[in-house]
Formats: sequence, structure tokens, C-alpha cells
Amino acid sequence: MKNIHIIQTEILSDNWYVLKKITYHGTNPDGSTVTQSRETYDRGNGATILLFNKQSQTVILTRQFRMPTYINGNDGGYLIECCAGLLDKDNPEDCIKRETEEETGYRVSSVEKVFEAYMSPGSVTEILYFFIAEYSGDIKVNNGGGLFEENENIEVMEIPFFNALQMIKTGEIKDGKTIMLLQYAQINNLIN
Repeated sequence: MKNIHIIQTEILSDNWYVLKKITYHGTNPDGSTVTQSRETYDRGNGATILLFNKQSQTVILTRQFRMPTYINGNDGGYLIECCAGLLDKDNPEDCIKRETEEETGYRVSSVEKVFEAYMSPGSVTEILYFFIAEYSGDIKVNNGGGLFEENENIEVMEIPFFNALQMIKTGEIKDGKTIMLLQYAQINNLIN
């Protein structure tokens, strides 16, 4: 579709993030025009990171309750994930450094952006920036766990890399961003 022209934008909800109904005209490849409506959910953009240690062959992951997964069949509602957070007007690199310290307790000074991706482009506007960084015990500055004022209750997990890959196969890890970063690490031989 080309020649997109937005006709109307209606805010359906502005409770937590913004849910909009967008009506637009467009031209199909055959030259015909069409009018369509789609709902979009704007929660802002985010960043995520895989912390890995080559020497111990481990990764740092988090475990926390996720209501949407609970109502969609995830018994208990807990997910094992890479550290992540919304940009909150920061650039992606500053965001992920802040989130890493808040959630995991590790203060990383250097991170590497490896790619970016739309995670659910059929309905959610978010683009997610993916990072990796090496960690060691000497950069641990607190216990992590998230921020009390944000009602975060995050468990920090140090897992052997091979076990984390197996947890994808067993279904213990079902989070898309985490699977993507673990597979990135495997493909690129970050941990041998």
C-alpha cells in the first residue's frame, strides 16, 4: 500500500498508555484505493539487554509477573526475561544502562547495540533496541530487583548459558526478546 493519508485519529483509551483507532486511505498495488481502520497501542519505545560472562559461561536474566501472560494461559504469570525497560525520554543506551542497574544490580559502563525490531507491529507501535554487554562480579553495585516506587518485584537469575538455551526448548523461557538475544549470542559465539 502507498499514498497513505490518515483521515481520522480517535483516542480509545489513555489510561495506562494510548490506544488509538486510526482511519486512513491508501492505494493498493493494482491502483485501487481503500479505506481502512486499525487500532494502535502506543506504549513508547524500549530497550533490552543480554548480560553475559564468557569466563563463567553464564547470563543474567530476570523473572517477574506479567499479567497479560497470566490471562493467556501462563500458569503463575511469571516470565524469565532479559532486562528491559521503556526509554522514558532517554536515548536507548542511557535507558538500558539505567534499567540494568535498577533491575539486575549490575552497573555496565559499555553496551553494544546489536539490532532493533518491532515486536508486535500489527498493533503495537513500540520499537525495541537490543543490546549486549559483558558482566562480572566486580560491576555488581546492589541486589537489583527493580524500583519499589514502580511496584517492581524482580528476581535476578544467573543461569548457565547452555541451560538458558535448553529453557527455550522446554518452554521455561517464552519471552520473544529473550529468545532473540539468547539466539543472537549462540549464533555469534559470544559464549563458547
